[in-house]
Amino acid sequence: MVKAVYSGTFDPVTNGHLDIIERASKMFDEVYVTIFGHPTKTALLTIEERIDLLNIATKHLDNVHVDASTSLAVDYCRKVGATILLRGIRNTSDYEYESNMAYANRYLDSSVETLFMVTSPEFAFVSSSRVKEIASFHRDVNDLVPACVAGVLKKKYEEKSL
Repeated sequence: MVKAVYSGTFDPVTNGHLDIIERASKMFDEVYVTIFGHPTKTALLTIEERIDLLNIATKHLDNVHVDASTSLAVDYCRKVGATILLRGIRNTSDYEYESNMAYANRYLDSSVETLFMVTSPEFAFVSSSRVKEIASFHRDVNDLVPACVAGVLKKKYEEKSL
C-alpha cells in the first residue's frame, strides 16, 4: 500500500489543489491532504474551516483523508506510514522553492521521497493568495475554487467590509 501526503496551507483550497488531489487519488492507495502552518503567512481561514472545506471538496474521493499537523511534514509522513510527500508545481518559482524544501526534507528523512506534480495548465495562475486578493475586491472566484469555498470567501470579505 503506497501512501502519500499532500501538504499545504490550503487557505483556501483552490481548484488547482483539487486537481492535484484528484490526480493523486488515482496514483496512490491513500492520500493524506494535510494542513500545515506557514511561518510567514497569516491565515484568513481557521484550521477548522479549512478542514471542513477540504472534507466537502474531497468527499467524492474515498481514499483521501483530510488532517492538520503542527509537526514537520516528514515526521507526519512517518506517523501515517507515507513514503511520498506530494507537492504541486505551477511555475519555475514554485520549483525553486519546492526543490529547496525537498532537499531539506531529504536531509531530515531520506525514506520520504518528494514527488512534484505539475498543475494542469488552466490552474497555472491560481494560488490561494491570488484567490483571496480577487475575492477581497468582491470579484467572482467561482471558477477558481470549489463552490463551498466561494461562498465562504464571499461571506468573509462581506463581513470585513462592514
